[in-house]
Amino acid sequence: MTAAAATTPLAHSASARRLEASLATRDPGWVKAVVLTVGLGFFAVFLLMPLIAVFLEAFRKGWQTYLAALVEPDALSAIRLTLLTAAIAVPLNLVFGVAAAWAVAKFDFRGKQLLISLIDLPFSVSPVVAGLIYVLVFGAQGWLGPWLSDHDIRIVFAVPGIVLATVFVTFPFIARELIPLMQAQGRDEEEAAVTLGASGWQTFRRVTLPNIKWALLYGVILCNARAMGEFGAVSVVSGHIRGETNTMPLHVEILYNEYQFAAAFAVASLLALLALVTLAVKTFIERRAKRAGAEETPT
Repeated sequence: MTAAAATTPLAHSASARRLEASLATRDPGWVKAVVLTVGLGFFAVFLLMPLIAVFLEAFRKGWQTYLAALVEPDALSAIRLTLLTAAIAVPLNLVFGVAAAWAVAKFDFRGKQLLISLIDLPFSVSPVVAGLIYVLVFGAQGWLGPWLSDHDIRIVFAVPGIVLATVFVTFPFIARELIPLMQAQGRDEEEAAVTLGASGWQTFRRVTLPNIKWALLYGVILCNARAMGEFGAVSVVSGHIRGETNTMPLHVEILYNEYQFAAAFAVASLLALLALVTLAVKTFIERRAKRAGAEETPT
């Protein structure tokens, strides 16, 4: 059999798949127009317009008012606390998320489904309830409150409580990005590395990590975005102490309630800008991941 004859069935199969795909998406023009109009209209009304309104209101009274709102001491304190909280919570979730994903994807053990359910727990529990749980455990009248008070340790209404609440609500993001990918990859490469004499750390660093790096970066970005924008749980455990325990979302709420609209929208625009940067980085990582996947796929 010649090479041309051998490749003919493959060529016919590829042509058939392309034909089926084109037929499956061959809808009337008006259907496509309606779908596009609804999708773009929803995007414009519910996403684009509020974002534009935030920036317009932020700059409505000029650059001087905008900059004054951002360099005000309470605003600077809120920005620093937000960045500090994310800088602590994201690395912790990185370690916890990778360890949890590794355990779920690479090992079989009793209680595996319970671990998966616990990973998903922050998705199903209201952030406000999560904050109340920490108050119940670490508050002055909580289970550990008297002991913490005797040892002069502050958790609730202090930075540690804010970090703990943020870690709780952002925990699933990294683990949930890694688990499906690591399960799909299987254990063959790790088992082969161990058979060749690699240690656990060498196996992770040289085999597992290169295979999950894009999903890991994607999960870190989502985790960081949620950590900086978290409101409900942080609001409960922070105590709203101005200049001490207010993060950027809480500071925006206080300014808005005090009718300082220009300052509130100025800080809100900074949060929106961080969200746009996160979106840009996420898009970049997705493209790099697709490009890397296409290069690794054999032709």
